[in-house]
This record gives sequence, structure tokens and C-alpha cells, in this order.
Amino acid sequence: MERRGVITSRRWFLHQSMILGAAAFFTPGVFADELTRTPPQTEGPFYPDKLPLDTDNDLLIINDGITPAVGEITHLTGRVLDANGNPVRNALVEIWQCDARGVYLHSADSGNKQDKRDQHFQGFGRFLTGSKGEYYFRTIKPVQYPGRSAPHIHFKIKKGRRSLLTTQMYIKGHPGNERDGIYRGIREPKAREAVTIDFQPVKDSKIGEWSAQFDIVLGITPEMP
Repeated sequence: MERRGVITSRRWFLHQSMILGAAAFFTPGVFADELTRTPPQTEGPFYPDKLPLDTDNDLLIINDGITPAVGEITHLTGRVLDANGNPVRNALVEIWQCDARGVYLHSADSGNKQDKRDQHFQGFGRFLTGSKGEYYFRTIKPVQYPGRSAPHIHFKIKKGRRSLLTTQMYIKGHPGNERDGIYRGIREPKAREAVTIDFQPVKDSKIGEWSAQFDIVLGITPEMP
């Protein structure tokens, strides 16, 4: 598929996902007491020690490259909400994860495996939330890597110079979850459920794409611009 076609496809998917997400979610500020706050999780040792030149929200294509990363394409959407259920706009959402070979974009990854790293996988991306707190990434379905049983994606939420939350998201139903010490460290069942996300096959996708929605509820109410 041509690069232009990829961009068009992504924009269509984002547009449709945001419409469905907004329709399915409750009115901001209503039933705030029923919200489960997203639990904080360790940043881990592999936040990139040197950011890639390309830090956009498409982790499968670096800059103007034409060779995509290896892995199962995943459209990752969600919203960032404050403690009262209001959308947080202009929040910077950062994600990072290992590639399909289990290697992070970090010079100190276990075993110094950088020569085996998928050079076409960006490994890190950023997205500034919109008026409804929405974000979107095109990435790969997370895989296991040495030292962790549960495939996961790391998240960091920032606003201005302020870090609001660092957490991780997991694949619902993956057998490695219950063997993972960091995942099992979330003691509260509702909090654990909040970061355990259902990955759904994209209807009519001929290449086996996935979609996942991870709504992030902050434990604070940041000042709105």
C-alpha cells in the first residue's frame, strides 16, 4: 500500500474510533465517584535513553520510510480524563514498548541486543490529546520480552512540565499476566481491570489488524487551559 493510502486509512480509523468512543462514554463529570482511577506503575528501566528522530504517533513507519515494522498492527485509542471524569485536553501521552523481537529502544536493554532490534520500529511515540481528551497510536500488539511474562505497553501522561501519571497496559486474557510480578502487584481488582485491555480484531481487515481502547483516569484534577 502506498504511504498516502496508509495515512488516509489511519485518519479514517481515528475518526471512526473517536466518534464511537465519544458516543459510548458517559457525560463528563457525571458518576465521577464510580470511576476507577488508573493505577500508577513503574516506569521500568527502558524509557528511551535517546529519543528517536521521529516521535509521532505512528510507530510502524519511521519518518518517510516505506518499510513497516514487524508485528501485528494495532490501532490504540483512548481518552485521558481527570478525577472528576472531565476530558483532559492538551495532555501529552507518551508510549514506549519493545519491538516484535522483544528489544527496547534503549542502549542498556538486556544482553545488548541492539544489533537485533527491528530498525523499522519507532519504539516510542507521542500524541497531544484533543478537546475530548482523545489520543491515537498506530503500533504493534505488545509481545513478551525476557524478564516479564506479561506483554505490555508503557504510558506516561504529562501536562506542560508536570508528569501526571506513569502506568502500563496489558492484554486481557493473556496467560502471562498472572505470572507477571508487576501485574500481580496491582492488588485492587478494579484497578487491575482498568489496565487490562481487550484487543479486538479489526472487522474486514485483510492483514489481521487489532484495535484496543485504553481510557486513562488520572487521580488528580489538573488545571484546564
